[in-house]
Amino acid sequence: MRKWYLPMTVVGLGGLGVLLFTDRGRRALAWLAEYLPEAPERFAEWNEAAQRELDRIQATLDQVAETLRDEGLDPHSAFSH
Repeated sequence: MRKWYLPMTVVGLGGLGVLLFTDRGRRALAWLAEYLPEAPERFAEWNEAAQRELDRIQATLDQVAETLRDEGLDPHSAFSH
């Protein structure tokens, strides 16, 4: 593993050089600096939407299970084969 330290360091430093010394890299860093403060808010919005969707799916599955029980079928026995 030690024989990889120097090559990986050179690759890492080369990547940083690309970010810092090219126009595209500087634009990418500027974009990141501009939008990074919004990230927690956007993630929280996505998380709430995902949770609502999971709750909706769970409610639908509960309804399906109740319907199967009303029909005299055990919803868990279908997967025991």
